[in-house]
Amino acid sequence: MCHTVYAAQWMTHSMTIEPNLFENIRMELRRGSLILAVLAQLRSEQYGYTLRKALAEYGLEIDEGTLYPLLRRLESQGLLVSEWREDDKRNKRFYVLSADGKTMLKQLLAEWKSIDSSLNGIFRR
Repeated sequence: MCHTVYAAQWMTHSMTIEPNLFENIRMELRRGSLILAVLAQLRSEQYGYTLRKALAEYGLEIDEGTLYPLLRRLESQGLLVSEWREDDKRNKRFYVLSADGKTMLKQLLAEWKSIDSSLNGIFRR
């Protein structure tokens, strides 16, 4: 009887997926990818709006409430440098990779390629 109850509970649990589970896991996967994408895009200088547009063109939409805190964090970690400048009669903050940011991007890209290769091997099974 105990075995039957356990089996019934397992079947019930395994057949129902929490509604937000996919979204939560997707966001975890996306978070690391966005860091890599932002660093790669900032090999050339951009300000927040143009960075958002460039990422969106590649299918990586990011809202302002996520992008600007990420930019500030990456700058505080020494991976970006920024400068306020007037552009089109408005003050805009331009961001670009620092020397450490270029090194980090190179290392992260190598790690990404290694993970991608490993996953492709696993998926081919």
